[in-house]
Amino acid sequence: MSVPEFDLSFEPEYGRAVPVARGVERMTVNNPSAFTFHGTNSYIVGSGSSVAVIDPGPLNEPHFQALMTALSGRQVSHIFVSHTHGDHSPLAARLKAATGALVVAEGPHRASRPLHKGEVNPFAESSDTAFIPDIAIGDGESIAGDGWQLTALLTPGHAANHTVFALDGTGIVFSADHVMAWATSIVAPPDGSMAEYMASLEQLLARDDRIFFPGHGGPVKDPASFMRGLRAHRRMRERAVLERIKAGDRLIPDMVKAIYRDTDPRLHGAAALSVLAHIEDLVEKGLVETDGPPALMGVYRPAR
Repeated sequence: MSVPEFDLSFEPEYGRAVPVARGVERMTVNNPSAFTFHGTNSYIVGSGSSVAVIDPGPLNEPHFQALMTALSGRQVSHIFVSHTHGDHSPLAARLKAATGALVVAEGPHRASRPLHKGEVNPFAESSDTAFIPDIAIGDGESIAGDGWQLTALLTPGHAANHTVFALDGTGIVFSADHVMAWATSIVAPPDGSMAEYMASLEQLLARDDRIFFPGHGGPVKDPASFMRGLRAHRRMRERAVLERIKAGDRLIPDMVKAIYRDTDPRLHGAAALSVLAHIEDLVEKGLVETDGPPALMGVYRPAR
């Protein structure tokens, strides 16, 4: 497969806990958009009296009430957060206050690199900068509960603190925004890093997991094949960017018009950030040159 075969067949069933695997339920927030698909997926893990919640979601009152209804009669011991974008983590504080659960994540929000002089982080307003976990979990570390154990796999790229969680002994990974069946992940500097994203993809490809449950949309049913498609797609985009620069394009908007000519114009802003992410990587590899650090309004040329 040269590009991933995206699956758009997903029914969100807002307000209802939908069983998706033994001991796993999915609840989808009614916050659809061009970036969240039908909404953010929260997961309840465990079939006993004590469970965990993964990615409680944004500050959405109907979703909070639906979560509390689904959790009625069960203790929530831990709240796992994949990353601190505003559609995944803000509800954690309220859920913690209501249940007494411990919040687990890689750490507070941060950008993948420092901002350059005059640069603005386009994800700043949608980042949960108030988030602080009770437990800062490291790569390969596990936390166990009543009949379940989740192991953290640090996967920076979409966000610096992005983490996926493997449900040990099941072949299930909660892949959040790193790998989704419906679309590619947004990698937007300085919040994200293409080099880190690709390295994280290789990390997951080295595993032998059975199914991914992502942060948006339905499951990834053949993770290895799908991730190989994602890898090929990203490499194809990198080649396209390099070819546009070699052909004479010097500005990112011109590259976006050519490379993303069949993409919804509303997504061209995100596409420009993706091109910048590739250019940062190409500059680091010594294939592209610019004056000063790579920037959205930078002027680019092939390396001499």
